[in-house]
Amino acid sequence: MVYRYESDEDAFLEYPRPGSDPSVPAATPPPPAGPSPSRFPTPSLPPPVRSTRPAAPAPAPTPAPAPPPQATAAPAAPRATIPLPQPATGGPRPPQNAAYRAAEPFDLPRTRRDDRRRGGRVWQALIGGTAVLVLLALCGLAVATLLQNRTGTPQAGSPTGQPVVEQSGTADGTDLDSRDTDQLALTAKEVFPGRQLVVTDGQPAYDVLKTNSSGSCAVAASGEIAELLARLGCNQVVRATLRSPDGKYLLTTGLFNLTDVASAQRARDRIRQLLDERQGRFRGMTAGDDTGAVAKAAARVGWQVRGHYIAYCLVTRADGERIASTDAKAREILYDLIEVYLNRGVLERRANGGVASQPTETPTDGITGQDGTHN
Repeated sequence: MVYRYESDEDAFLEYPRPGSDPSVPAATPPPPAGPSPSRFPTPSLPPPVRSTRPAAPAPAPTPAPAPPPQATAAPAAPRATIPLPQPATGGPRPPQNAAYRAAEPFDLPRTRRDDRRRGGRVWQALIGGTAVLVLLALCGLAVATLLQNRTGTPQAGSPTGQPVVEQSGTADGTDLDSRDTDQLALTAKEVFPGRQLVVTDGQPAYDVLKTNSSGSCAVAASGEIAELLARLGCNQVVRATLRSPDGKYLLTTGLFNLTDVASAQRARDRIRQLLDERQGRFRGMTAGDDTGAVAKAAARVGWQVRGHYIAYCLVTRADGERIASTDAKAREILYDLIEVYLNRGVLERRANGGVASQPTETPTDGITGQDGTHN
């Protein structure tokens, strides 16, 4: 149905005015002219929310003029009252002018509300304190790890010093780089303690024919080599004359004691040049009538630096013949006496009163020949 509302009172027919009788149809004006009503009813919208203000009194209706006496109006058919749909709950519809307000949350008593707020603050304090403790613990672990890493490994760019060579022995070692740190003089007994010299266990021994210790290095060299050693501070030489196990070779070997490693290295480099130019030679030490060849015959010589010492050896044939540069036995004797016995044996034991704090330069051999003439 289509409704035409002439006034607020006509809009809600299901709620008649107080005091009116719904059973008695009211006199209504005739239906207006126009198109016939629709066969399909239009669903009515829910009633709007009315204001809580009291409605203004409706104006009194103007009385209609009385019809003439001769004309009588036919009674109009009563208008059908169509009830509006009720709410889904099925309950009675509230009055249109009822006022509504949003439901408010239930207010707790002040004491309970304060207790709940106080409990929340306590939990917040506990959680915050725990987080702070965890953070402090993590920071402590990080600092401890950093300190441990700094202690265990040197920082980049910082000097780490010379590498330490692990050696057997006690902890009070001797630094062989200078006489200032190696003040104890050599002795013949230290270098050649017995009448037999065994270079390698299980190998035949060399016969030690004579030993000598002197404060003048010139007794073991001649020419400019002797002058060079004196100029570089050589103050001691300890040497011995030996016979090879097979008896075919005679040799003189020993140690020169110089000031420091630098002077020993300078002497080592200059000796080869002097020998090549025949400006000097190492002297062999005789040990009887049958050992004269070691002092006069042509020889093969070798030398090597370890700390402030120069280890040397010269080898000659026992029969006085000239020794060939390709003589493998002579080279083996030079290696056994200089590298194995003097360097790895005597000087290593001297350094290994403990551990040498700084290793010396890698030993270098100098091997050459010298003729049997005296300068």
